[in-house]
Amino acid sequence: MPVPLAPYPTPHVPFTPPAATGSESQLVCSGCRNLLLYPMGATTVCCAVCNSVTAVPLPGTEMAQLVCGGCHTLLMYIRGAASVQCSCCHTINLALEENQVIAHINCGNCKMLLMYPYGARSVKCAVCQFVTSIGASASNIEQKSIA
Repeated sequence: MPVPLAPYPTPHVPFTPPAATGSESQLVCSGCRNLLLYPMGATTVCCAVCNSVTAVPLPGTEMAQLVCGGCHTLLMYIRGAASVQCSCCHTINLALEENQVIAHINCGNCKMLLMYPYGARSVKCAVCQFVTSIGASASNIEQKSIA
């Protein structure tokens, strides 16, 4: 007959992650996309969930985040990148900076609403892969402000 390790049940205590201090930082796991907390000065971080090793960006590298338009996964990328490819669904996401002018047009094949940086000559649909040429009267321009 097994012997219980504790004679009385212990109350459930919810897990509270440690608050990020000046000596810690965070990044997204390259394998399972979980948020990882790591000490400053580390060059790589091993995920406790999936054991993937993720490289830490160099100090001073400014990071940004966006939500993938295909699978809604949070993506982190180096600020200034023009586009970010999702490692889960492989969708190529347009990475916008603050106050960047964008435009919209409907796909010439499937009529999906597409977004592209103003001034582009064409845009490729992520749904049907059709390339739509941009005409002066075909687009709807707006000022996109990301805060």
